[in-house]
Amino acid sequence: MSDTIAAIATSTGSAAISIVRISGPDALSIAKKIAPKADLTPRNAELRSLYDREGSLIDRGIVLHFSAPNSFTGEEIVEFQCHGGLIVAQEILEASIAHGARIADPGEFSKRAFLNGKIDLSEAEAIAKLIEAKSVDAARILARQVKGELGRFVEEGREEILRAMAHSEVMIDYAEEDIPDDLIEGLRGQLVSLSGRLRRTVESSERRKGLLEGFRVAIVGKPNVGKSSLLNALLDYERAIVSDIAGTTRDTIEESIRIGSHIIRLIDTAGIREAGDRIEAIGVERSLRSVEEAEILIALFDRSRPWDEEDERILEMIRREKGKHWIVVLNKCDLDTRLDAAQLQEFEPLGLSAKGDLSPLVKRLESLLDSYATDEELMLSSARQIEAVRRAEEEIRRALEPLERGELELFSYHLREAVEALGRITHPYENEEILDRMFGEFCLGK
Repeated sequence: MSDTIAAIATSTGSAAISIVRISGPDALSIAKKIAPKADLTPRNAELRSLYDREGSLIDRGIVLHFSAPNSFTGEEIVEFQCHGGLIVAQEILEASIAHGARIADPGEFSKRAFLNGKIDLSEAEAIAKLIEAKSVDAARILARQVKGELGRFVEEGREEILRAMAHSEVMIDYAEEDIPDDLIEGLRGQLVSLSGRLRRTVESSERRKGLLEGFRVAIVGKPNVGKSSLLNALLDYERAIVSDIAGTTRDTIEESIRIGSHIIRLIDTAGIREAGDRIEAIGVERSLRSVEEAEILIALFDRSRPWDEEDERILEMIRREKGKHWIVVLNKCDLDTRLDAAQLQEFEPLGLSAKGDLSPLVKRLESLLDSYATDEELMLSSARQIEAVRRAEEEIRRALEPLERGELELFSYHLREAVEALGRITHPYENEEILDRMFGEFCLGK
């Protein structure tokens, strides 16, 4: 990291302000060539004229200097705040390169911050995801991780495991002595408690991952109950083809929509029934897969048609998939009622028309989504973090068996594996190639 990097840190397009960031050993000298005669006091905003390599005026803007190691990357950083647009920031970037900087790779600023010990990997991942957050809940969860909440959780877990390992090593050294039963029981109790906390964190994170990715909400039902009409009404535009012909929707249709402070991925599925041809069968198969993948399902029934075997099939699905959150809707309430909905009363069905007021459905959806957003619970924000905690919890459970048998070397081995697994969240042992791949998913300028 002996070279100096530069990048535009704001998105392209017209805006009031754009930011160009330079980091590295030559950042200050390059900045003084772009803003000559500038006396750059650290953390002091200076209004300066900015020039290109030939000495032509580019703009008049703010120059900020952050001295090492008190900067985001831990290196010398200079930021130019110029007028926004497609040209000015690009000219400042080109001037920086002409004076000796190079264009930063995606995520290289954050990678340097990580390698210089300014942030751990959990904070770096949270920064990347916070930039792309699509809901208020996601932003709040990730902001807590940026402040180091996950790092503290990992460190506390590691400390507990390391204490148990220390006891184990002492007992190995004094193997000829009788090991007190209360010491073994104390270690077992501590590790069982830690294992439970790790397991609950994994389960909670998997259950609430829709807060970050957008909850999948699938609309299911037999053909012609109004699934596509409901999708169009919620989106407020004609996204799906609506027809009286059964089997019109042959494939799943997916769109994003905001409900309260949440972004959901709304899925219209093909009507679930015995398919009449191969193409429709594929559509029904995909509908059933959507049921498995969705966190929330809207089961639609047609009040204007008598109960039949296809309705019974949907009811059986609701009862079978008890782990899902179901919202049962009786559609077409603007038409004459012919459906005996007695079988559905246990699910507190909503009566509405896809052509009318949808506020009861929207309110129930919002209430259900809000129940996932609990500020008190820690949440793992990536599949990598979830796998690391799951592996640590498994190794702790494996360690308990040799502990009961007094096989302390094997006990310590599993605990070391658990410590290493947790460490991958914040300070992994992966090689440089893996780090390049991870930070390469960041946006430019970050």
